[in-house]
Amino acid sequence: MEIVYREEQGLFRLTSGNMEYGIGIVDGQYVGHVYFGKRIEDDGYTYLMRTGEAPYTPSANKRETGAFMDSFPFEYSVWGRGDYRESCLMVKSPEGYRGCELWYEGYRILDGKPRLSGLPATFCKDPEGGDGKTLELYCKDKVLGLRVILRYSIFADSEALLRSVELVNEGDKRVCLEKVLSACLDMDSGHEQVLTLNGSWGRERHMERRDLAYGKQQVSSVRGETSHQEQPFMAVLDQNADQDHGEVYAMHLIYSGNFAAQVEKSQYDSLRMTIGIHPEGFSWMLKPGEHFTAPEAVLVYSDEGLGKMTRTFHDLYRNHLIRSPYLHEKRPVLLNNWEATYFDFNSDKLIAIAREAGKRGIEMLVMDDGWFGCRDSDNSSLGDWFVNEEKLQGTLKELVDRVREEGLLFGIWFEPEMVSPNSLLYRQHPDWAFAVPGRDPVQIRAQYVLDLSRPEVRDYVFEAVANILRSADISYVKWDMNRQLTDVGGLCMGAERQGELFHRYVLGVYELQERLVTEFPGLLLENCSAGGARFDPGMLYYSPQIWCSDDTDAIERLAIQEGTALLYPLSTMGAHVSDCPNHVTGRVTPFTTRGHVAMAGTFGYELDITRISREDQKEIEEQVKQYHQFQPLVREGDYFRIASYSENHLYDCWEVVSKDQRQALVTYVQVLARPNYHSRRIRLKGLREDGWYRLETEDLRMGEYGEGLAQPQNGGVYSGRLLMRGGILVDPMKGDYTSRLFHLVSVDHPGSRGTKGQG
Repeated sequence: MEIVYREEQGLFRLTSGNMEYGIGIVDGQYVGHVYFGKRIEDDGYTYLMRTGEAPYTPSANKRETGAFMDSFPFEYSVWGRGDYRESCLMVKSPEGYRGCELWYEGYRILDGKPRLSGLPATFCKDPEGGDGKTLELYCKDKVLGLRVILRYSIFADSEALLRSVELVNEGDKRVCLEKVLSACLDMDSGHEQVLTLNGSWGRERHMERRDLAYGKQQVSSVRGETSHQEQPFMAVLDQNADQDHGEVYAMHLIYSGNFAAQVEKSQYDSLRMTIGIHPEGFSWMLKPGEHFTAPEAVLVYSDEGLGKMTRTFHDLYRNHLIRSPYLHEKRPVLLNNWEATYFDFNSDKLIAIAREAGKRGIEMLVMDDGWFGCRDSDNSSLGDWFVNEEKLQGTLKELVDRVREEGLLFGIWFEPEMVSPNSLLYRQHPDWAFAVPGRDPVQIRAQYVLDLSRPEVRDYVFEAVANILRSADISYVKWDMNRQLTDVGGLCMGAERQGELFHRYVLGVYELQERLVTEFPGLLLENCSAGGARFDPGMLYYSPQIWCSDDTDAIERLAIQEGTALLYPLSTMGAHVSDCPNHVTGRVTPFTTRGHVAMAGTFGYELDITRISREDQKEIEEQVKQYHQFQPLVREGDYFRIASYSENHLYDCWEVVSKDQRQALVTYVQVLARPNYHSRRIRLKGLREDGWYRLETEDLRMGEYGEGLAQPQNGGVYSGRLLMRGGILVDPMKGDYTSRLFHLVSVDHPGSRGTKGQG
C-alpha cells in the first residue's frame, strides 16, 4: 500500500496489492487520468494521456483548447468548458450562468481515511489508520470561488480504490450545484461489454451483459431509493471475460437514493464511466462557507475475470464497511410470521408457533406487520407506533417474555418512513408527509412518505421506534420501506431548496439508523424495502444483512442470489425457507432444496411451522444443524461461481472456500432433470493444488460418500489439483428442483482417511 508523487513526471501513483492507479498533472492545471490496472512498477507512463499528440495541451496550442477539453482523460469532468462527454459537475452562478473550470492547486497524502459527514463510507480497521492511506487533490474554480477536493483512498488488504468528492464555497456568493457525481474513469475502448444488475419486484438483481456501443448506456433510479429495477453498479469487461479470465472495470456507489451509473463511448473510441447522485430533480444551494460531500464510489479492477472482482468487493465490505457486532458472529435462525399468518394473529397463535419452532432448533421469532395501531390490513395505522394490546392479548413485554420462556429471542417489524392517510399521526400532522401544494398526493400501498428532511419528523420517528425497543427485550428489527417517493415537496423548504429534498431524505434515513444502532448497539438490524429495493452498500453500513427479495421461491432465488452475490458477501443476503406452493410463484420445490438455497445467505423460515408436515418439521431440525455447521464458512469464506442456471438453463452451482483453503462447501442444484444422460463434471475452484481433501458427507444424510456423487475414489479423498482440473462427477438426480451439498475437508495425505482437517 503506497501513495507517492513523482514531481518530475507530475504523476501520482496509488498502489495496493497488484492494483495501480495513476493520476497526472498537465500544464500545472489539469488533473488527468493516466492508468488503472495491474501494477506496473514504473514511473514513466504519463505519455498514456497522449498530451504529445494533436491537439496538444493548451500551453502548446491554445487555439485548440476546445479540442483538448473534448478528448483529454479527465479525473473529474466539468460542464461548460468544451468537454462534451458526460460531466461530473455542473454549477450555476448567482447570475444564472452555468459552467465550471477546475485548476489544480495542490495535494496532501494522509495516513488513514477521513470519515464522510452524514454519509456511510468505508473505514480503516486500525483506529490509528495504519491500514489505509488517502490522497487529497485540491482544485478550484477561481471565478466561482468553489474549491473541489478529490479524495482517493486505499487499504493495505484490498485492491479496491475508494473515491469521494467534497465541494467548499470559498467565495462571497452562493452557488447552485445542479450535478455532483462521485467518480469518473476515462480509458481506451477495445471490444467490451457492459454488465449491470436489473430486475423488478420479485426478480431483483438479475445479471445482464450487452455489447458496448457508441453513445451513452446508463442504469439509474429516480425513485428515491436504489430500487428493484437497477443496482448502483456498472462494469465494463472484455467481451470474452468469464468468472476466471479477462479484464473487468467496475464501479459501485455507497448510497441509498437516486443514482446514475453510465458508460459512454466517444467519437475517439475512448470510454468514460461515471457514477453518482442522479442529477434529475437534484440541486443544492451552497452558501459561502458551506460544504457538500458526494457519496463514496468503489472502483475495482480485475485481471482475473468476474470472480476476482466479486471477492474484492466481498472482502472490502466485510473488512471496511459493515460495522455490526454480528459481522463475524453467528446470526440466530429466525422464523418470521408474515407468510405464516399475515395480519391474522394474536399472542396465542404466535406462542404456538414459537413453541414448535423452539423444538426444531429455531432461535428467534419475528413478529411482522400488524401489531400496532388498528393494523389488521395494510390500509391504516402506519405512523401509529403503539401496541395493539387488544390484538396481542396484553402488552408487548408480556408477549416477548412468553416467547423468551420458550427459549427464543424476539424480533419485530417496523416501517418507520411511511404514514397511512388513515392514521392518528396523519390526522394530527398532515404537513409531515411529502406533498406538492394543490395536488392530491399519490398513494402507493395506501401510504404517503414522511418528510425526513425535517428534524421534528426524524425525532418523532426515532422516539416511536426506540420507545418500543426500550419496552421489551427485543433482539432484532426488520426496517421496511414499501413504496417509492412521489410528490417530493417540502412544505418547510423554500423554492430554491426543493431540489435538495431527495438527498436530504436519504441523509435523514442515515441519521435515524445511526441513532438506532448507537442507542441499541447489540441490535441485529435487517433492512428491507418491499423485498430488495434498497439492497445497496449504504445500508450495509448500518445493518449487516438486507432482505434479498420478497420472492422466496428457491428456483427464482437462484438468479436473484447469483446477481446479489456478484457484489455482496453471502452473509448480507436475507434468505428464508418458505412454504409451498410458493406464495409468489405457486411453484412446489422440495424442502431440502429450499434449505440448500437459503443456506447461501442468512438463514431462516417464513412459514407456519405448526401446519407443515411432520416430515418437513423433522427436516427443519436437520437444516438447522447444517446451518450451525456451515454458517462460519458461508459467512467468512471466499465465494466462487461454478455454473449459472441463468446461462445454461439446467443447473446451478456455487462454492465457498475457507480463507485457509482447508474446507469447502459446494451447492449443486439440478433445476431440470434430463433423461438418458451421464454424470455431470463439476470442476471446483479455490483449493490448494498440493492439498488433499476428504468428502465429508455423514452430517448431510447423503450416504457414505454422498448420494449423487459418481464413483468415489480412494475412500473419498482427492487432491486439490484433481478436484480443480479434473473435477467431481455428479450423477443425475430424479426429479426437477433437486439439490446436493458437498463438503470437503483437508487431510494430511490420502492415507489418513480417518483424520479431519481444521475447519
